[in-house]
Amino acid sequence: MATRGPRLEFAVGAFLVLALASLLVLAIASTNSRFGFAGDSYELVARFTQIGQLRPNAPVKIGGVTVGRVSKIDLDPERFDSLVTLSIDSRFDQIPIDTSASILTGGLLGESYVGLQPGGDLEVLKPGEELAFTTPAVDLIQMVGKYMFSGGGDNAAPS
Repeated sequence: MATRGPRLEFAVGAFLVLALASLLVLAIASTNSRFGFAGDSYELVARFTQIGQLRPNAPVKIGGVTVGRVSKIDLDPERFDSLVTLSIDSRFDQIPIDTSASILTGGLLGESYVGLQPGGDLEVLKPGEELAFTTPAVDLIQMVGKYMFSGGGDNAAPS
C-alpha cells in the first residue's frame, strides 16, 4: 500500500487551518467587532425615561452613519431614568452641545439604536458630558393598544 507523502499531509493541514481562521474572521466581522482593539473613543451620557429594547453595543448613528456604540446602560436611583453611556469614535469630536438623542428602531421589528441629531451651536460636547435633549423610545405595542381600545374618540360613529 502506497503512503502519502508528508507534503500532502502538510498541505491539507495548512488548508484546514486557513479555512478555520477565515471562518473566525468572518464571524467576528459579521458582528461589527474590531478584533478586540478598541479605537480611540470618548464617552457621552444621555438620560432617557424609556429605552425600549435598546441594548449595550447598539449602534449610535448620525444621519445613518455609525459613529459609536452604546457602552453601558444604568438606572439613576434618584430620578429612575435610564442613563445610557455612548462611546463615540474620536474622529467625531466636533458634536455640537445642542445635539439631541433619540432611541430609534431600524424597521418595524428591527434593532434599536441611538440616533443623534446635531444642533447648530458652535460649542462642542466634551468627554463625559450629558446630552441635554433626548427623546425616549416609542413603544409600538402600547401605542397600537391605545389606538385600538381608545373608544373611538371624536371619530366614533353616532349611536
